[in-house]
Amino acid sequence: MLMYILLAVVAVIAVILVLAMTKPSTFEVVRRATIKAPAEKLFPLVNDFHGWAAWSPWEELDPTMQRTFTGPASGLGAAYAWQGNKKVGSGRMEITGETRPTNVTIKLDFITPWEGHNVTVFSFTPVADGTEVTWTMTGPTNFMWKVMSVFMNMGDMIGKDFDKGLAKMKRVGEG
Repeated sequence: MLMYILLAVVAVIAVILVLAMTKPSTFEVVRRATIKAPAEKLFPLVNDFHGWAAWSPWEELDPTMQRTFTGPASGLGAAYAWQGNKKVGSGRMEITGETRPTNVTIKLDFITPWEGHNVTVFSFTPVADGTEVTWTMTGPTNFMWKVMSVFMNMGDMIGKDFDKGLAKMKRVGEG
């Protein structure tokens, strides 16, 4: 009987590992919102890390989070590092590209609770009733993430935070 249980456990683990191996080596999360404001008003909210406290979905998770700003105040080379509780962890962002007022590219490095190196892009596209803001994050998927993705969806997990941040950006931008 114990042998059958052991074989069943091994079989389940094998199936999970095989499923994980079929997962893609990269991920992409994309969320969009239309905000009734010009791109020129929204662009600085992203291009200056000092303004992220007004709309970032993670800022409120740790009121005592330590923040460090380096480089220029905004734009290319501006950097923001944070260290907080286990909900926000620690990491660093640096603006690596900008096209005013349509695009900001950010190198995003998570240090804790797990290491990750991703690229985030904010695009601002004029539409009839304002600006469509597109928030995209891409990055590599290591084997552990592939195993976890058998049970959860990265897009759903991070996408909820993106939706919350875009809703907050909408309130700030339209206010």
